Amino acid sequence: MSTVPEMLAVRAAEQPHRTAIRTPEGEELAFGAWHERSDAVAGGLLAAGVRPGEPVGLVFSGSEWPDFAVACLGVQRAGAVAVPLASSLPATQRDRMLDRCGATRTVRGGGEVAALEGAGARPPAAGPAPGDLAQIVFTSGTDGEPKGVGASHGNLAHGFRPRARRRPYAHSELFVHAFPLGTNAGQMMLVDSLTAHPAALALPVFDAEAFCAQVAAHRAGTVFLVPPMAAELLRSRAPERHDLSSVLMVSSSAAALPPATAQALTLAFPSATVVNCYISTESAPACTAMLFDPDRPGSLGLPAEPRDVRILDAGAREVPAGTVGEVWLRSPAPPRVYVGDDAGSARTFRDGWIRMGDLGHLDDEGYLHLTDRESDVVKSGGLKVSTLQVEAALHEHPDVVEAAVVGLPHPVMGAVVAAAVRTSAPLSQAQLKAFLATRLARHERPVRIAFVDGFARTTTGKIVKSRVRDLLAR
Repeated sequence: MSTVPEMLAVRAAEQPHRTAIRTPEGEELAFGAWHERSDAVAGGLLAAGVRPGEPVGLVFSGSEWPDFAVACLGVQRAGAVAVPLASSLPATQRDRMLDRCGATRTVRGGGEVAALEGAGARPPAAGPAPGDLAQIVFTSGTDGEPKGVGASHGNLAHGFRPRARRRPYAHSELFVHAFPLGTNAGQMMLVDSLTAHPAALALPVFDAEAFCAQVAAHRAGTVFLVPPMAAELLRSRAPERHDLSSVLMVSSSAAALPPATAQALTLAFPSATVVNCYISTESAPACTAMLFDPDRPGSLGLPAEPRDVRILDAGAREVPAGTVGEVWLRSPAPPRVYVGDDAGSARTFRDGWIRMGDLGHLDDEGYLHLTDRESDVVKSGGLKVSTLQVEAALHEHPDVVEAAVVGLPHPVMGAVVAAAVRTSAPLSQAQLKAFLATRLARHERPVRIAFVDGFARTTTGKIVKSRVRDLLAR
C-alpha cells in the first residue's frame, strides 16, 4: 500500500522529464517538476499554519489543471486533505460545501500556488500514512444535497505498482478528458495522470467540436466521457468533421450508457473499443466494466472478481440470478466514507461492500444489468416501470438526443410515466408515442412528453430529475 505523494515520487524518479499533464494551450507539467513544486507548496502550507488532517479547499478553473495538480499533491504531501472545487460553482454552494467538511482555508489559482512555492519553506520530513484521509469529493447531488465522500491515501493508491512493466492505457501516448476538477471523474483523471503510460490532455470544459478537434490534432489514443458528453458529441455530429481513427479506446463512466448511444459511439470512433464503466463516487475503485457487445447491449459487465458484486433483497439476503434487487459492489481497497455523516456511512458502506443505490440483476453468467435507480422506479397500477428502460427506448429514435423519464403522481394508478426529451429535429408527441408503442408495454409508455431545449444539470453533467419532474408536473 502507498500514498499519493509516494506515487508521484516514484514517477518523478523514474521519468522526471516525461509529461504528465498538458493543456490545449501547450502548457505542460512533467513528473519531476510536479514533484518538486508540490513539495515546495507543502512547505509553504505548513509554514502558513496548515495542520495534518486539515481539509483545504482547492478552488481552480478548468484551464488551471497543471497548477491544480501541484496544489492538490502539495496539500496531500503536507498531510492535509484536498477538497477540490471548481471555481465555476456558485459562491454560496461552494461555501456551503467547504463549511460542511470543515475547511476554513482555501488555495486558489491565479498566483497563490506560485506564492506558496516561493515561500522557501521545507516540506515535511515524513508524509501521510496510507490510512490518512487524502481527499473529500462531493457527489453530484442528483438525489438531494451533495455529500462529501472521503477517500484515504490507501484507497486512491490501491493497485498502484511502482515498477509496473506495462502501465494502464499503454496503447496510446495521450488520453483526453474534459471532466470538472471538483468531481470524482476529474480526480480519477488526476490519479490516472500519476500512474498511466500516456500523458493527460485536460480540456477546461466539454465542447464537442473542440473535444474532437483536440483528439484529431494530437492523434490521441484514449478518450474519457460520461453519458451526457457522449450524447452531446453524437448530437453535434462533430466526429464526422474530424479524423478520430487514432482513438483505440473510448471509456464512459458513472451512469450506464444507453445501448443506442454505445452503439453509435462505435461508429463515431471506428477504430475504438467502447468501454462502459459502472462506478460511483462512493464505490471507487470498486466497479464493473463492459466492452460494448451487441449481444449484451444493456449489460454493465463484470467486476474484477466474480464475488465482488451481489444483489440483495429487502431483507439483505442474496438473490438468485435473474432476480431484481439492490446492487452492492466491493473491492479489496480501503472503503470510502461520508464525511461527518456516520448514519449515512452505515447505510452505504458495510464490511467492505458499497450500496450503489441502484436496482439490478445478474444473468446466468454473472453479468450485471441495471433496472433503475432505487429512487426512480415508477410504481404504476401495481406494476414497476424502469425509467432506464424507457429512456433506452427513447434513445433508439434517431432524432432523440437525450431523454429523462420520471414518475408523476396519479390519483388512480399511484404514478404514471412521463418524459422530457431533447431532439435534433422537429418531432411531435404523436410520432414519438407511435414509435414507443412498438418497443414498450402499455404501462411503460409515457402519458406526458415535453420537448425541451436543454436540461438542468449537476457539475458532472447529470440531468437533475427533480427539475424534470417539476417541469412535467406543470
